[in-house]
Amino acid sequence: MENLQPQIEYNFYGAIAAAGVVLPAMREAGAGTLLFTTGGGSVDPNPMFGNVNAASAALRNWVLNLHKELADSGVYAAHVAISAWIGDGGPEGIPSATPEQIAPLYWELYEGRDRPEAVFTA
Repeated sequence: MENLQPQIEYNFYGAIAAAGVVLPAMREAGAGTLLFTTGGGSVDPNPMFGNVNAASAALRNWVLNLHKELADSGVYAAHVAISAWIGDGGPEGIPSATPEQIAPLYWELYEGRDRPEAVFTA
């Protein structure tokens, strides 16, 4: 538990707290986009990141529920799982990608607003 709790507080509670600050104004305006990011372990767990995966899976579930709750409100929420190490120096056997390779996926979600989730794989 001592390895999981900090991840829950940082990754899960942090995202919910941030959304809670901006979501009321977005709902009132009937417009806005919330894109939440986790590692690919939220979708396909990797034992090396077990504590992070658990917190990320909780956030993923929350975002998918938020997406449903906001349907037809004008506010869009989606989850992005990145199944790659960002930049150089990642663990052996983990594929890597640059921010420039990943960014178009966010733009695609922002523009399309047509799905609750996307997974980036290198």
